[in-house]
Amino acid sequence: MEPLAIIGCGLIGRGWAVCFARAGVSVRLWDPTPGVADAAIDWISTTLANMADAGLTDAQDVAAIAKKVTVCQTLAEAVDGVRHVQECAPEKIEMKRSLFAELDRLTPRGAVIASSASALMASSFTEELPGRGRCLVAHPVNPPHLVPLVEVVPAPWTEPEVVERTVALMADIGQKPIRLDREIDGFVLNRLQAAILDEAFRLVDDGYADAEGVDACIRDGLAMRWVFMGPFETIDLNSPKGVREYVERYQPMFRGLTSTMGTSADWSGPVLDRIEAQRRERLEESELPERQAWRDRQLMALAAFRRQQADAGKPKVRTEL
Repeated sequence: MEPLAIIGCGLIGRGWAVCFARAGVSVRLWDPTPGVADAAIDWISTTLANMADAGLTDAQDVAAIAKKVTVCQTLAEAVDGVRHVQECAPEKIEMKRSLFAELDRLTPRGAVIASSASALMASSFTEELPGRGRCLVAHPVNPPHLVPLVEVVPAPWTEPEVVERTVALMADIGQKPIRLDREIDGFVLNRLQAAILDEAFRLVDDGYADAEGVDACIRDGLAMRWVFMGPFETIDLNSPKGVREYVERYQPMFRGLTSTMGTSADWSGPVLDRIEAQRRERLEESELPERQAWRDRQLMALAAFRRQQADAGKPKVRTEL
């Protein structure tokens, strides 16, 4: 099986390396900043050990998985003979245009070139490329090795076969790909996140609740259901006759609510000072790394639980007698 390349070895690139390597794929790392790719190797080994402790991989496999990941000294070396490139550069349009031009020039013709862009559409940095038909976005959620969703987003000129191959690859390595039919700013996940964040900032800015109150509504309320089902399944199950009856019952109420949400808060205005102060009361800035590590441990525990329960929520297959 041909190797693949990860270009850019920050948190997203490192997480991708774990995703691919634990699925048995040989991974090549390259980063333009000296030392970054080498540091990623140590991070990957430590992360795999933590995942083994959480039951997400066999402890005996950690060393073998880590050996799947190697560092390359040049971009040309990293992409030589690969079948897939996962670009993880910063979200800067000119940087991506320049990098994709190099990737299109150096990468084998049959390889897919995917960007991990969070919001930039592939059409904004691949239009002028000779090989633009093999370019698309495969946007992960941070950290990708613990949160499996991947948004596969083609540009208008992306070849259908490239989309199919990317979706198949993501599924093969254990991620959960969703395929967008066409591009939209921010894709799906970040547009949903933007809607929630915008209302969260507005509620604090207008004095209805503090930051912890808003967090609690998600953490101890909505997220209790959303951790295992999405909003459409939620409302389908929240009415005796399903989604249509739910809409008939509650659309007028929600229409009344959404009509009051037209004005956004200025996230960087005075409300940010209040939210930051409230957050720092609960967590000092110096404690952020420790809490981030706690978050990852929680995600590992949740991932292990979801794996154990994978078959519990599957609908029963009806058979005719």
